[in-house]
Amino acid sequence: MHPTAMVKDGYWYSLPLILIGGGLLGFGFFWPGKFFFFAAAIFFAFALFVLNFFRDPERLVPSGPGVIVSPADGRVVEIRSEEKTGRACQRISIFMSPFNVHVNRSPVAGRIESMVYRKGSFRMASEPRASVENECNTFTVAGENGEVVVRQIAGVLARRIVFWKKIGDYVGRGDRVGMIKFGSRVEILLSPDVVLSVKIGDHVKAGSTIIGIRR
Repeated sequence: MHPTAMVKDGYWYSLPLILIGGGLLGFGFFWPGKFFFFAAAIFFAFALFVLNFFRDPERLVPSGPGVIVSPADGRVVEIRSEEKTGRACQRISIFMSPFNVHVNRSPVAGRIESMVYRKGSFRMASEPRASVENECNTFTVAGENGEVVVRQIAGVLARRIVFWKKIGDYVGRGDRVGMIKFGSRVEILLSPDVVLSVKIGDHVKAGSTIIGIRR
């Protein structure tokens, strides 16, 4: 189980910043000048940024047969056709800025069929080359109506991919499955029979925005 308001890692990242900021604020009351107050404000601002980044709001997951929801919050930056393991598919790429919610969710209900981690570089997640060159974690969810592949891609700031599930686990549509810390890219690979509901430039939310419907 994960908190509905905050991923627990957010507290560990923000606590040192808050403690340092509090210490600097204390010094500010005993030493003249505004330096310590200014420095404390910077640490508190970073702590707020971290807490905002690790937020984990509840989402209203749409129902209906064949519905596939977005695995990530962000902006659709690329839609293209390609082949994966000799089969045609549609790839939708979502860029997640540091200000988006970074918890990833399962697009469909099913079992985690496979998971493959790949080491790589750390290019800007918004670049198309990030898809093939960056560090990534690819997992497949086998649902009643076919497979859906999701690729978590690290970026310049996001150098830690987290996946909370293991092979064989069952996930519901919109269930939390992991996150990428501090800005990243997520791709979803769908079969050609899926009618897409998004276009390039659209802003999507994990677990609640319908990416497509399998006919």
